[in-house]
Amino acid sequence: MNNAAARILEAEEEGHVIAGKAVIVRAVYEGKDVTPYWEMLMARVSANLADAGAFMDLSIILQVLGRSDEAAIAQNGALETSRDYRIRNGMGTGIRVLVIVTRGDFMANTPIEFLLESSDTSILLHYVDETTAALDNVPEHDVAFVAVGESPDNRPVLENLERMLETWKGPILNNAPRAIIDLSREGVSEAFRDEPSILAPLTSRIARAELRDLANGTRGLDTVDGLSTFPVIVRPTGTHAGHGMEKIASEDELAGYLEGRDETDFYIAPFIDYSSEDGKFRKQRIAVIDGKPYASHLAISDHWMVHYLSAGMAEHGERRLEEASWMENFDEDFAMRHAKAFDALSRRFGLDYFAVDCAELSDGRLLLFEADVAMIVHSMDSETVFPYKKKPMAALFAAFENALAKRVVRDAKAGPLLVVKTL
Repeated sequence: MNNAAARILEAEEEGHVIAGKAVIVRAVYEGKDVTPYWEMLMARVSANLADAGAFMDLSIILQVLGRSDEAAIAQNGALETSRDYRIRNGMGTGIRVLVIVTRGDFMANTPIEFLLESSDTSILLHYVDETTAALDNVPEHDVAFVAVGESPDNRPVLENLERMLETWKGPILNNAPRAIIDLSREGVSEAFRDEPSILAPLTSRIARAELRDLANGTRGLDTVDGLSTFPVIVRPTGTHAGHGMEKIASEDELAGYLEGRDETDFYIAPFIDYSSEDGKFRKQRIAVIDGKPYASHLAISDHWMVHYLSAGMAEHGERRLEEASWMENFDEDFAMRHAKAFDALSRRFGLDYFAVDCAELSDGRLLLFEADVAMIVHSMDSETVFPYKKKPMAALFAAFENALAKRVVRDAKAGPLLVVKTL
C-alpha cells in the first residue's frame, strides 16, 4: 500500500480530523482503491450522524468521483454540525495554519492542502459564509490564510469577510477580500487595459438577450467593448476549466451555441491566436508568492483550449522535454523575460498568493487568461513520467510554507499576536 492510501486509512476518527483533499485526490489520481476508507466513513456516519469529519471526507470522495450533487449534500451535512476541521500533515509539528474557507467544490477555495501536503503543518479549516457574524471563535493558530476564491457565489462571502477582517490583528496572508473580488474575468481585463507588458483581452459580462441580439444581427459586434470581428470566446459566468467555453466564428455559430445552453449570463471576449510558429498552443500556470513567480506547469497542445490533462503531455516525450527545460530555467529565462509583467501583477493585485494561467505572445507580451487564488497547484504527476517536476514543485511548496512562517516571525517582532479562542 502506498503512503497516500495508508494515510487515508489511518485518518483519525475522533473530533473533526479529516484526511482532506490532498490525500484523497492523490489516492484516486494514482488509481488506488479508496473503497476501504469509504466503507469506514459510511460505518462512522451510520453509527453517529453527528460525525462531521466523516461527512466532510465523504463529500471529498464524491466530488473526486464527479458526483457533485451528492458531494454538496454530504458537505452541508458536515457543516450543520461543525465549521472547523483539522488536517495533520507529516508529523504535525509545524505551524498551525488557520485557513478561512467557504462551502463549495474544489474551485471554491485555494487548494492549500496541496501546497502544504509535504510539510509538517496543521491545517485548521474554518468555514464561513455570508451570514457569519464574526471571527471570534476560530481555533488557536499561528498564522491565518484567506482561501475563499473569486466567483459570483462567493462574492457575498468575500464582502462579509472584508467587514469581519477590518479589525484582524494577527498574522495573516491574503487579507484582501476586495482584491480577490476584483479577480473576476472582467475585473482582471480592465485592470491591465493599459499595461504594456500584459495583454488581458477585454472581457465583458453579457446577458443572454444581448447575445441573442448579436446572433441575429440586430446588434453589431463592435458595440461590445473590445470586440470588432469574429471569432470571439464565449463562456457562462462562474465557470472554470473550460466548461461551456467555445470559440465562436460567426453569428450562426453564436445562435447554435445559445440553443445548446440555458444559462442567463455569459462572458464574451476576443479570441487571441497565441499559437507558436509550430502551430501548437502553449499555456503556463504560475504561482506568485510574496511577489515572486514559481513555475507550476507548461501545457503544450494542438488545440487552442489548453488543459494539462488533455494536452497529451504524458504521451509526447518532446513536450515533456520542453516543459522540463522551461521549469529548470524558469528563474533565469521566463521569469526574467516577463519580470515587468509579474511586477505589474503583484502590484495591482496586492495579494500574498495567487496564480495565473498565461502564454507568451510573439511581440513579447504576456497573454493573461486568468488570475485567481483558487487554481489547482499540485505535485501528483507520476515521478516516473515527469521526474523533472519534483525539484521545482518542492521549491514552490517551500516558498509558500516559508511565506507563512515569515509572517508569524514578522508579526511576533512587531508586537503581541492576536489572542484567539480555542474551541
